[in-house]
Amino acid sequence: MPRLAVALTCCLVALTGCGADPVATKATDTDPSEFTTEVTNPWFPLEPGTRWTYRETTEDGETLDVIVTATSVTHEIANGATARVVRDTVTRDGEVLEDTLDWYAQDGAGTVWYLGEDTAEFESGQVATREGSFEAGVDTARAGVIMPASPEVGTSYRQEFYKGHAEDEGEVLATGRHATVPAGDYRDLLLTADTTPLEPDVLEHKYYASEVGLVLTIDKETGGREELLSVTQVSSAEARRAGEARLGEAY
Repeated sequence: MPRLAVALTCCLVALTGCGADPVATKATDTDPSEFTTEVTNPWFPLEPGTRWTYRETTEDGETLDVIVTATSVTHEIANGATARVVRDTVTRDGEVLEDTLDWYAQDGAGTVWYLGEDTAEFESGQVATREGSFEAGVDTARAGVIMPASPEVGTSYRQEFYKGHAEDEGEVLATGRHATVPAGDYRDLLLTADTTPLEPDVLEHKYYASEVGLVLTIDKETGGREELLSVTQVSSAEARRAGEARLGEAY
């Protein structure tokens, strides 16, 4: 059975709530060619060159800068799919704390799939850990759903699965919500909850605006917030550099 079919079966089961076993037991007819790197889901758009800048405030009052760039680079996933590379960099006073390449693709129905990440946390300029990195089709790792095509209240889904390393889950809590962040006043927002069995106390509420994406994250355990500051477009050259630069390097 193709590894992609295994991953898709697993996540389709999670989406419909028909089972909890992370290991699929039967194949589907889904083919890797049904995936596209053109991610156009209105709640999670990834047009190459788009950059989202966030300000994260921790429970201790520390302020971090978060820059997320939809790059023009694609990545061939071990399970046979091709994914859009998205760069997510966290800094404090210009020092890189965490740097990640995330891999996303969209199916024919408009569901956005999360196919893995290459991530590193830094201390004093050196890689301290790469915990959390995974790629669908490698070892026991499976793809996950990051945004359903038509999110409805009560829909739950597995966002990723690499046993013991990456087991995030999501659920749609509400629609029609409102939030004010430095980037603007947003209405008709989609509200989701992110959890993981690896850290049972963790609960994040995320607010998504149509045609924009994520605008606000609230850590319900600590009170920390990540707020959207701006959405901008970068040059095609910079969009490519963001996807090709080594983790921890400026781009």
